[in-house]
Amino acid sequence: MPNQIDLSGRAGIITGAARGIGLAIARRFLSSGASVALWDSDATALEDARGTLAAGERVVTAVTDVTSVASVESAFSATLQAFGKVDLLVNNAGITGPNVKTWEYSAADFRKVIDVDLTGVFIGCKIVVPHLIANGYGRIVNVASVAGKEGNPNAPAYSAAKAGVIGLTKSLGKELATTGVLVNCVAPAVVKTELFSQMTEQHINYMLSKIPMNRFGEVEEVAEMVAWLASSNCTFATGATFDLSGGRATY
Repeated sequence: MPNQIDLSGRAGIITGAARGIGLAIARRFLSSGASVALWDSDATALEDARGTLAAGERVVTAVTDVTSVASVESAFSATLQAFGKVDLLVNNAGITGPNVKTWEYSAADFRKVIDVDLTGVFIGCKIVVPHLIANGYGRIVNVASVAGKEGNPNAPAYSAAKAGVIGLTKSLGKELATTGVLVNCVAPAVVKTELFSQMTEQHINYMLSKIPMNRFGEVEEVAEMVAWLASSNCTFATGATFDLSGGRATY
């Protein structure tokens, strides 16, 4: 049984929420009493996710391109209309990009990964943070990666983007430190999701070889830590990076 983290009365936004880690976080938030807005670029998967969660009016969806300010503003407006407020923001949407060496990476692919994985986090924070400041309360959790701390070979754009997410989290956490809005990020090692379909088998095996526990993480394990960071139990941690790496990151 999961810990009884209390998110009753809270309204949260989760990007990339139609599947994988995002959907697991949505499920965890709902079980803790929150209402959730699922933002994702895949309209069909969003509707499937809403049906799977089966939580009635406590779940709303918005087809969202996190790289577009206009799209995020529209999704945020719809979310406020549904819930009246927002307390929690989880920036989870991301792509891996191709697994090739840095000098073989196309500039277009590099920009696309940075745009989704880093600029998308920035835009989400840019749009939602003023509302949280005005309310005097908020919790933001950004999903980074151990790749952002160590750098994975043949994943230069993803590693750089996730390092950027960690840096952005530190900066924003300091800016908001006295506002009642706390900002943290989680840095999982490999968690088995549909993103595996974007990676080569060689790259997947490399990442597994780096984990002392000799297994991949579970989406529910990430959701558990995110739920605590999104709760009022988290009071003195901000601008921090919380590892979920099965022993890979030990510093």
